[in-house]
Order: sequence, then C-alpha cells, then structure tokens
Amino acid sequence: MRLPAMGIALFVVAAVGAACGGSGGDDLSPGGSNSSGNGSGGDDNGFGSVGSGSDLTSGSGSNPSGPGGVGSTGAGDACATHRASAELQPVYLAVAFDVSGSMGANDRPSHSKELKWDPVVAATKQFFADPASAGLTASLTFFPGAERRRMCSARTYSSPDVEMTPLPSEAFAEAIDDVTPETSDDWRTGTPTAFVVEGTMSFVQQQRREHPGKYALVLVTDGYPQLCEGSDSIEAVVEHVEEGRQDNIPTYVIGVANPPDDNPGNVDNLAEIAAAGGTGEAFIIETGNPDATATSFRAAIDQIRGAAVSCTIAIPPAPEGRTFDKQRVRVTYASGQGEPKALAYDQECASGDAWRYDNPANPTQIELCEAACNAVQSDPEAALGVDFTCEDVIEIPL
Repeated sequence: MRLPAMGIALFVVAAVGAACGGSGGDDLSPGGSNSSGNGSGGDDNGFGSVGSGSDLTSGSGSNPSGPGGVGSTGAGDACATHRASAELQPVYLAVAFDVSGSMGANDRPSHSKELKWDPVVAATKQFFADPASAGLTASLTFFPGAERRRMCSARTYSSPDVEMTPLPSEAFAEAIDDVTPETSDDWRTGTPTAFVVEGTMSFVQQQRREHPGKYALVLVTDGYPQLCEGSDSIEAVVEHVEEGRQDNIPTYVIGVANPPDDNPGNVDNLAEIAAAGGTGEAFIIETGNPDATATSFRAAIDQIRGAAVSCTIAIPPAPEGRTFDKQRVRVTYASGQGEPKALAYDQECASGDAWRYDNPANPTQIELCEAACNAVQSDPEAALGVDFTCEDVIEIPL
C-alpha cells in the first residue's frame, strides 16, 4: 500500500461568496438545483455519486467562470470555490527490537542465527527501506542495552538508537548492521521487556508533545522477560501497554518463535501483551525455513503498516471571509480516477461506511468510521475529499 504523506491527497473544497443559498444550491450539488445536496447524482449522506458536474481535482466546477475554478450555481447565485490541500494525521512507529542472544547466538538450536536473526533482519530492513513505507516516520530501539548494568532501567530505552526518521530510509539497516554481533560470544543477554516498553512509551509521549500525530509501539521479541529482577514480568509489561493504550498509544507485537524441534512455546505469552495493547492478537512468526520466516515477517509488518495509517483529518481553517459551519461539510471517497462518492455522516458510527466529528459540539477533526477507514487503508489509490458547501448537508445531533 503506497500512501505518500500518509498516502492520500485530500482536496478540501470550500464554497465561499455571497448569495450561496437560495434556489441555486451549492456549486457541487448535481446540476446545482438541490440545496440539500440530494440530487439525481446521488445522496450526499450515503455512498451516492457526488455528481458529474463536480471536479474535485481539476479546480473546475460545473459552470467555470474565471481563473481558480470559480463556479456558478446558476440563476445568478454565484459561489466562488476555494480549494486547499490537507493530509491525514501523521503516523509515527516506535519499534523496539530484541537483539538478545536467543535471536541468533548459535549456542543451541533454538538460537539459530540462520533460522531466526537473518530472515527477520532481512524483512525488517526491507520494511524500513521500502517505498511503500513512505509517509510513515519510525524510530528503532535495540534491547537489551549495550551495558549490562544499565539493562534493567527504563531510562536506557527512553532515547532510541535511531531517532524518529521519515521512511523510507537506509539509516535503520545501517544501525542493524552495526548492532549485529560479529561472533557468537558477542551477543547480548537478557530480555528486559517491561523496562523497554516503559522507556519507549516515555519517549513516545515526549515526541507526541513536540510532534502531534498518531503513535504506536511495535515490539519485536522472541521470548519471555528474563535476567531483570523485580518489575520485569509479563504482568508489568501488560500494565505498561494498557497505560499506553489508555493514552491512545497502541502496542503491536511480533513474536519470533523458536524452531519447532527445540524449546517451542517461547512466544505463548505475547498474546496477552498484544491484547492489552489494544491490537488484538500477536503476530507469531514461525522459524525453521528462512524464506518462509522472512515472508511471514514481511506480511506482519505490512498488516501493521496498514492498520497504523491514520483515519483522522484535521479540519482546515475556513477560507478568508467565512467562518466554519460544521453542518456544511461533505466527505467523499474515490479510488484512482473513479468518480468521488459521498460518505454518510454518522456521529455514532453505527454505519461503518461513514464519518463523524471528534467532538460534535466543537469539532476539530474528521474521523472515518471502521469500514470507511478499512477501505482507505487497503486502497493504494484512495483519495478523500472534504467539501465545505454553501448550505446544510448534514444534521449534527445535540
């Protein structure tokens, strides 16, 4: 899925000018003859067509009258059309990556570098360098810490090894190469998962204050917390990710299983972490066949990439000379060169093919409901439109 700048060009259409009401309707309604927007071209509050008279990408209305795509509603009731671009909320992924000896120290069959580390690393590098990741920003934190005495401290993981960096980027592959041990004796030991999650959440919270957007933690590991006393337990990890979820920071979990013929069950506990993090089930990557492992890991990353795409649109400022009217907004969706179709407004999201405001009393953002969000996430040619109309086209519940 290729979503540059969160992948979707949004065309925000604001109808401005005098005499926008009356029998002429708004300049984007089919034929300009229905002030409610429910003309023959489709229902403005459903998945009907916006109408052949509108053009959301070329800047020309059904009756162009001068530069800048100024249109007319007919009968002398003119509406100048102002178009501004907007983007979906930016997405940031904080990736915590297990580099403990069990990932590839070769000291026992379940720690096979060939079966675990190499294919997982290959897929991870591909994700960070993939043009399909354009629009995402990511950081990378390795654990356990390089210094054993600081391994069991959240502060060790509050500063990532690769700072938040727009994707695609080769910086991540370079960092992974640098941390990969040259010999079997150079691998780090310990799995301080609770401290990693706590420190990374702290980093994410600080980043979000400085760079607002949608944030998520991606935890890549192959086992239970170990070698840190006290608060490094599954229960502690669950507590930290639950706190993150309550603060709108979900946690995705990718578990790298041991080869089936040696010490299976090493990732059984990860399901509990993913559930607490609000992302359903953990992605469990089977090992034993390097090619299959790399393929499965890439598939998991692709799913996370799609799920992480924001479905929130900041409402842009009203054009000069107008104030924002929350009942004069229409949201449309198109795929590629297809005709834009209007999404229903549904503040309760009872219909998934709909949108709503973040706060109907004082809205600042538009949120796509589940089915509409899924459609956008799975469509590499998705295009959304936000139309500011001349007359009311939705009714906001009290």
